[in-house]
Amino acid sequence: MEKLKAQRRKRVKLSDITVVILAGGLGTRLHSVLSDRPKVLAEVLGRPFLTYLLDQLSSAGAREVILCTGYMGDRVQEVYGDVYKSLYLLYSREDEPLDTGGALRLALPLLKSDSVLVMNGDSYIRTDLSCYMDWFFQVDRRAAILLTRVSDTRRYGMVKVEKDETILAFEEKGVGGGPGWINAGVYFVKTSLLKSIPVGKAFSLEREFFPSLVGKGLFGYQCKGRFIDIGTPESYIRAEKFFSEKKD
Repeated sequence: MEKLKAQRRKRVKLSDITVVILAGGLGTRLHSVLSDRPKVLAEVLGRPFLTYLLDQLSSAGAREVILCTGYMGDRVQEVYGDVYKSLYLLYSREDEPLDTGGALRLALPLLKSDSVLVMNGDSYIRTDLSCYMDWFFQVDRRAAILLTRVSDTRRYGMVKVEKDETILAFEEKGVGGGPGWINAGVYFVKTSLLKSIPVGKAFSLEREFFPSLVGKGLFGYQCKGRFIDIGTPESYIRAEKFFSEKKD
């Protein structure tokens, strides 16, 4: 068994996996501090937030990244073009808001690998993506969510996980609170599962797609890496301190 696991880890590399970054968010809550650009281009320490995600992927050995854009998507393409460091960039642009699941479904024809790594474009977690990938392919998992632990889950919603790492349930934002595991916005998904997402309709990965997979091969990868998102003016302001601090 251990030999088989080692073979799987050796066989699958991040360069073999298509990566998708969901970069089409309107950033409505950020309009008071960011009104002239899409959220993923919000500057942190003089660099667009999206750059930190692309650097993480390039360092981990990724090769092909699809950027799902929407609001002011032309600006994103103008900034990054077709190549960033070792990454080849493709674009899938929605003409109307399709939410996270709808945007991913729109990009399905561009996905070349049997499993896809999906990342939210407005959050970042310090973690080893290669370790996450190795864990995903160790056994036959259909989908996985990278989880991180926070002191208060009320803003994010809690993810309940069994001892065998299967996900049991999702608790809505604003409910409960206290310490717990949250969705850190980084997913591995079998590409074939994405065909179940309606075409051309707004559809949420977080509220609709992943809850439908509970009990059907959905797992949580528990990570202790530090996490930041830029969904609110307050968290956006904290991002500068996050990226200026020495890595754990």
